[in-house]
Amino acid sequence: MPSYNNYKYSSRQHTSTFKNRNRNTHFGGNNKRRRMGQYIDPSRYVKVASPVEISDYDAVNKFADFAVEPLLKYNLISKGYVDPTPIQDQTIPQALTGRDVIGIASTGTGKTAAFAVPILNKIIKNRTANKALIVAPTRELAQQTEDEFRSIGKGSGLTAALLIGGTPMGPQLRDLSTHPSIVIGTPGRIKDHIERGTLKLANFNIVVLDEVDRMLDMGFINDVRDILSQLSPSRQSMFFSATLDEKIKSLISTFSNDPILISLKGSETSENVHQDVVRFSGETDKLEKLHNILIRGDVEKSIIFSETQRSTEKLSKNLIERGFKADAIHGGKSQGQRQRALNRFKKNEINILVATDVAARGIDVVDISHVINFEQPQSYDDYIHRIGRTGRAGRVGYALTFINT
Repeated sequence: MPSYNNYKYSSRQHTSTFKNRNRNTHFGGNNKRRRMGQYIDPSRYVKVASPVEISDYDAVNKFADFAVEPLLKYNLISKGYVDPTPIQDQTIPQALTGRDVIGIASTGTGKTAAFAVPILNKIIKNRTANKALIVAPTRELAQQTEDEFRSIGKGSGLTAALLIGGTPMGPQLRDLSTHPSIVIGTPGRIKDHIERGTLKLANFNIVVLDEVDRMLDMGFINDVRDILSQLSPSRQSMFFSATLDEKIKSLISTFSNDPILISLKGSETSENVHQDVVRFSGETDKLEKLHNILIRGDVEKSIIFSETQRSTEKLSKNLIERGFKADAIHGGKSQGQRQRALNRFKKNEINILVATDVAARGIDVVDISHVINFEQPQSYDDYIHRIGRTGRAGRVGYALTFINT
């Protein structure tokens, strides 16, 4: 295992349609009041990876076998979908029957397609009787979900509205005025439209809550309860989460009807992540040590966590000045800027993304080799969420946390 503690210092030279769409909305970010971070003993940041061997999963079904509309099968095949992931294999058949579902699985396991396929199939079969609401904790995840729906439902003619916070109301009001079959959004903005009277949920008979645990962690419990209470009482409900604590169980029991539990949560992602600390003394030493980490050959693609919008932007500019291919995402950037940065990161046009916690939630990039906590997380749960960006698909990843000595 490479060690990160001892270095020789060096320097180096909108209506959205599933047929066509031209989205041009923007969003900034809401700066939430900073909360007091809990003390985390530095020893908790140190752990040798012990990857769990992933056994091959023998899918019961193939995408071509699912009883869905031919258009959806064609689009799935065109996307290269042949064998479903475990969550897809077990969720899709149940959801196609109209059953309520609780899916417990980690991020990056294919949850979106697991609920998108049955929802699109149900709406295509009866466009006038069915409407779906998908609620996600963050703008990035909501947008990625909308992209997946658009891709799987291409050519169906179905319309959708994307309601995410910090964006102008105008385009969203225009999209909602067309009475879209699918609404995807974050809790706060969905609640805004409900209160304005521009979104009425009484005839929405399908609902999905994605990453329920993160939604509740972010303080959306009251908004979520209010949203769910306004849906059609005769509905299909699907809840997806990485964990299932008592608070989540209470929410689900109130707003579901005899749900089937599909639990595929294996070992924690952190088992595949080699964790260590980097000790520094002073800001100059801190930046130099980060520099020396990033020029190592094993640091292929990294996400660096900073605490505030200002510090994130400053660090990104410092790294660019030093010759690194970097960009930043945080709540102070527009939707277009954030999406362009994420696309560049996915396409390897840059290999360093500096981010705040909120901006990074929902990012699903499988080949991140390193997560670097340039600023310590506010809580250990945040730490686990951060390092979950690496060590995916059976790979070993690395998580480094800077500690001031």
